[in-house]
Amino acid sequence: MGPRIERRHLQGAAGRIEVAIDWPPGPPRGTAFIGHPHPLYGGTLDNKVAATLARAFVALGWLALRPNFRGVGASEGAHDHGEGETADFLHLMAHAHEWLGAQAPAQDAPRALAGFSFGSFVVARAARTLAAQHQPVRHLVLVGSAAGKWPMPQVRRDTLVIHGEQDETIPLADVFDWARPQDLPVVVLPGADHFFHRRLGLLKQLVLRHVLAADAIEAAPDTEVGGIDG
Repeated sequence: MGPRIERRHLQGAAGRIEVAIDWPPGPPRGTAFIGHPHPLYGGTLDNKVAATLARAFVALGWLALRPNFRGVGASEGAHDHGEGETADFLHLMAHAHEWLGAQAPAQDAPRALAGFSFGSFVVARAARTLAAQHQPVRHLVLVGSAAGKWPMPQVRRDTLVIHGEQDETIPLADVFDWARPQDLPVVVLPGADHFFHRRLGLLKQLVLRHVLAADAIEAAPDTEVGGIDG
């Protein structure tokens, strides 16, 4: 049986949260939570970049969850400028295991956060909260990072940051200004715009390679990687 997608509803602080579930063909190796772009500018869980991020993790055997932010699709509530959206993400992550039931990954399975544009702001905030609670995620992927648009927090240096050279919505210079004080690498796709038109295949490959390489390092107990904790 190949990958499949279904939609369910979860009760959150502001009401119903609509979630797309991207199932891998076999038992999930981990869970990735995907954030979509700004809802006031048409962003939904069906955004092509968000869907590409989900497909990348599914290709690696992970389960991917894509919630619609407040007021989008069947999700209740109203846009909350990142505050309520972050709370909903944390709520989803806290309750996903019981919500998914017997089909959920193992309790100790790794978790990842990935977001595009406004979604990168939300998942970076969620990652910061989880790290402060000593529950860090295995992987953090930020695409079209919202630097300069919203107050992006500092992230770990092993975060995958991907940006388009010709991003007309979030200038590359703003991303460098955010990343520079952190010594945070930025992967730049030459010629790519904000929505990565005709670059989605490459975007998926970059995520695949990053996760595989990071997991290989994690599996090598004698390998020491310095300066990646945020």
